[in-house]
Amino acid sequence: MGVEAVAVSAAVRNGRLSAARRLRSRARLIGTAPGASVRSNFVFALVLSALAAGATTLGSLVGLWVGRPGPRFMAASLGFSAGVMMLVSFGELLRESIAGIGFLPAMLAFFGGMGIMFLVDALVPHEFISEHSLPPGPGFCPGDAPGHEHRHGRRHGMGLPPHQLLRTGLMIALGIGIHNLPEGMATFAGAIKSRGLGLAIASAIALHNIPEGLAVAVPVFCATGSWRKAVSWSSLSGAAELVGALLAAAVLAPFLTPTFLNYVLATVGGLMVFISFDELIPGSYAYGHEHHSVAGIVGGMALMAASIWLLR
Repeated sequence: MGVEAVAVSAAVRNGRLSAARRLRSRARLIGTAPGASVRSNFVFALVLSALAAGATTLGSLVGLWVGRPGPRFMAASLGFSAGVMMLVSFGELLRESIAGIGFLPAMLAFFGGMGIMFLVDALVPHEFISEHSLPPGPGFCPGDAPGHEHRHGRRHGMGLPPHQLLRTGLMIALGIGIHNLPEGMATFAGAIKSRGLGLAIASAIALHNIPEGLAVAVPVFCATGSWRKAVSWSSLSGAAELVGALLAAAVLAPFLTPTFLNYVLATVGGLMVFISFDELIPGSYAYGHEHHSVAGIVGGMALMAASIWLLR
């Protein structure tokens, strides 16, 4: 019995040591101390996701109360967001993933992320930023504005009757909400890796959430005449980003190992590159100021590169 008791006691101690080692390993993975600091990093990631989601509401408020920014500003800002996303994806996320799990696994995860966003975009298409270029204001919603044809071959115009405008706004909100789910996961995963990386991803996503908020608010406002309803629906579409972060937290928490996180980071890189190529860059060029678009892309890359260098 004495020998058995000693063996049991040793096993318990070994189990505790093993658990402590796992905790320290996870803490080192996310750059924090064990215990409360690990929890604070999770909280920081969720707060960042909430702030990025709030940019959708900000976009609706800016558009309805101040007026839409000019085309040069929109071309440069969307290009800037794309530049930040691409530099972070190639220069940080994919590089870290290759160093951690090897070239082929990282590439498979990277292109897998692009495939996920392609499927989401194909199954739940949403209105593109460049398709909502008219600002609300006097004469914007009476029904006499001409329509315009966009790249999908359909025609849109603010001459639609109110019930169709409302349906358009709600469908845009639904589509943007579903697209925001993986973006929330991307912000959360980046913040878990490092706070600086999380801030960079959240900033890029927030920049392109602002015009998406306007895209939801304009048709709802024109259909109902209610700023409250327009802002509410815009906020709901943005809230999906926080839901995505919460889902990521629920999935990541039990499996937070260096190998798993490196797969996630490569996948997030693929998500952000697809968003840049599919929406941000075409949306930026659609404003007709190509030099501002290119300047924004280069500026976003340069600023992100400087930030990564300074944070090292």
